[in-house]
Amino acid sequence: MKMRGESFVRDLLLSACQVLLWVIAALHLLFLCLAFKGYARTKNMLYLLSGLIVFGLFYDALILSLGGVMSEGGALRVLSRARFVCHGALIPLIFPICAYALRAKGGWKKAVWLVTGILIVLGIAEGFAVELSLQRVAGIVRYTSGEGTPAWAQAVSGLLSYGTVVPLMIVGLIVWIRQKTPRLFLSGFLMFLFSALGPATGNFDLIFFISMFGEIGMAAFFLLYARRASAAK
Repeated sequence: MKMRGESFVRDLLLSACQVLLWVIAALHLLFLCLAFKGYARTKNMLYLLSGLIVFGLFYDALILSLGGVMSEGGALRVLSRARFVCHGALIPLIFPICAYALRAKGGWKKAVWLVTGILIVLGIAEGFAVELSLQRVAGIVRYTSGEGTPAWAQAVSGLLSYGTVVPLMIVGLIVWIRQKTPRLFLSGFLMFLFSALGPATGNFDLIFFISMFGEIGMAAFFLLYARRASAAK
């Protein structure tokens, strides 16, 4: 019975993948507009940083969506390379979000920005170093990191994927205690939860898709926290 249930969920994910990717891209575009509108109104850096991260999530979802209508190679390959570079350049901005949420000042804030700058450089380098490997799943043509990717680039990718979400949840807990709001914690927790669901259910080829639901949660709660922080000023 359990296996039938797992098979049903997998079949549902596979059949809905192409449509839902476009829906996810549209949601991120909406979040992007809300983030920059919020920054224009309040000049709160939390809105700006969240907007930049959401732009990366939007671009990622858009290129994956295009993988359902474009053929392999050529333009899709170039756009996919840019997807890796964009991810490496923007995901480190989670650290300044944590710093602003903790209201870090002086040397602490400078240190966070220094570390963020180093990670951005490493992330961009990793994006260019990744060996693009073609994968087809659920009618989607996508380029993923291949076996020929250098070990250092794989390490940087792992650091950006998991070394940002765990600190985000820790900071989110601190903010929850101090500021009486779980929004920042939920942004990290949902990302962590959905990233783990793919391996936990054995759907390794759908990790990229399942984790995107966590990205929606992360983006939404980033914006909700930014709105609360702006209102509290």
